[in-house]
Amino acid sequence: MENKKIIPTFKQAVENTQDIKNGFHNGLQALGANAKQVSATDTKKLEGSVDIDACTKELYPQDARWDYAIGYEGKVYFLEIHPANTSNVKEMIKKAEWLTNWLNQKAPLLKSQAANNNFYWKASGKHNILPNSPQYRRLAQSKIKLISNCKLPL
Repeated sequence: MENKKIIPTFKQAVENTQDIKNGFHNGLQALGANAKQVSATDTKKLEGSVDIDACTKELYPQDARWDYAIGYEGKVYFLEIHPANTSNVKEMIKKAEWLTNWLNQKAPLLKSQAANNNFYWKASGKHNILPNSPQYRRLAQSKIKLISNCKLPL
């Protein structure tokens, strides 16, 4: 008898995470107006999305919470859509630290499906953080990838 590991779907991972269990949306609906900032190579592979920030706002009102999780082709992409200036780097690192702790403590199923072991920061406008800057290096050390275009898979 072969021992196959059953991998939960993105929807199952969300529904089995107490803090966000009612937050699953089809496609990119959880992103609301921000959905237009994300595209997919194959929309049939989009498994759904959740607004982590909105779902956890009352639980962690003082914390710097991460925005979204998007399921695509068996992987979860953690996406923050935010202005991207050097002055935002510390805030984004705090959000990534919060997300890391939250995934470890509250959302191990989502964590196990994380794509590329990175968090993605989609600039909501132009960004002025240069690749050779200390701020860019700090982002990389925090596993944050600054992107100007979000086309799944990343």
